[in-house]
Amino acid sequence: MSQATLSPGIVPGRLTPDELAVNFADVAPPLDRHEAHVEADRCYFCHDAPCITACPTGIDIPLFIRQIATDTPDAAGMTIFHANILGGMCARVCPTENLCEGSCVRNDAEGQPVRIGALQRYATDGLIADGTHPFRRAEPTGKRIAVVGAGPAGLSCAHRLAAKGHDVTIFDARAKPGGLNEYGIASYKTVDGFAQAEVAWLMGIGGITMETGRALGRDLTLDTLRAEYDAVFLGIGLGAVNALRTEGEGFQNVRDAVDFISELRQADDRGALPVGRDVVVIGGGMTAVDAAVQAKLLGAENVTMVYRRSRDQMGASEHEQDHATSKGVRIIHGAAPIAVLGKGKVEAVQFAYTEIREGQLHLSENGFQLPADQVFKAIGQRLDAPLADLDLAKSGKIAVTGPGRTSLDGVWAGGDCAMGGDDLTVTAVAEGRDAAEDIDARLTGRPVEIPG
Repeated sequence: MSQATLSPGIVPGRLTPDELAVNFADVAPPLDRHEAHVEADRCYFCHDAPCITACPTGIDIPLFIRQIATDTPDAAGMTIFHANILGGMCARVCPTENLCEGSCVRNDAEGQPVRIGALQRYATDGLIADGTHPFRRAEPTGKRIAVVGAGPAGLSCAHRLAAKGHDVTIFDARAKPGGLNEYGIASYKTVDGFAQAEVAWLMGIGGITMETGRALGRDLTLDTLRAEYDAVFLGIGLGAVNALRTEGEGFQNVRDAVDFISELRQADDRGALPVGRDVVVIGGGMTAVDAAVQAKLLGAENVTMVYRRSRDQMGASEHEQDHATSKGVRIIHGAAPIAVLGKGKVEAVQFAYTEIREGQLHLSENGFQLPADQVFKAIGQRLDAPLADLDLAKSGKIAVTGPGRTSLDGVWAGGDCAMGGDDLTVTAVAEGRDAAEDIDARLTGRPVEIPG
């Protein structure tokens, strides 16, 4: 172990450039042609394929796998993109072990599903790398739609609307489009600038104008958008991070995990990023795993995740949990923070073990203390946009009915900001797509076209 790795406090350069290159290489390298054919041959091509039902976007999975097996990967890519225009990203980040692969009948036959995610990446990467967009716009309708948020929901909605001949303007508060795909996913899952390459490819449909650095509430108002456009779609995500509500939370070096992940994603030189020697991550979801693993990959000596409930109640999939522990991350279940300790900056975190009594989570009198020079909070996010005119659900998200209809006429919403399904990229894509179909039907009277 190098001296830099052992340096106390939060310092850059804990690992060499070569070590960082290895650590942040593609976590699931793409299949080659032979590997894809071998894997495709494992599919039973079920008539009532449970994998389709398990996919939030309803991709015809047996069809695209058969197209790979018959050596027509571009046709397979089109099958995927018709249902999920961000199929390339979803192939990389979807918890397939809980969705399509988790439902694969091969699990019963041999305990090993068809590698649907890897096959999906094989099919979609080729079409994206080709550099030409495979879809054509319908005749212009003269209708204009504003999409607020260039994340998965907004991009999916915009592409579907543009394909139907509408003119779409996407507004996003950040400098780059992509939302969490660009700013909120571990770097080793989407290497080589894939998030931006996918956005550029998607924009090839035409009819979409992208305006970055435009935030709702600061540069835009919902009233103005409703007045200037025929419809509005909100895909603004969740911009605020929940607080720990513990003593010492405001100490130096206690950070939001999403900010750490974003900083790492945008870094030109990972070696220049400072990271602690003893890192504690509080939370049990995908963000917590991504922050913990990447802290370890940057050279932190000790990284511990602490989650207040049991392993099977963690938001992160079992696969992601296993990946974290394989990288040296320690995971403690059934404990909650009660105080951040230190003198102006964090030195340790005090935890209490939790227990369930009468169905409620309670803190016990027993606990422990973890040394920490850096703490990342990953206990969920919440809506922080100025949406006083919209009804909100009890969860604090935008209340919607059907395919994303809000309480305001002419305004739809989808993705993490809206009530509904799981906060997953693939779910956001489905919600954006379905809202676009509903918007089109409202504006033109055409029938809705939704796969699955």
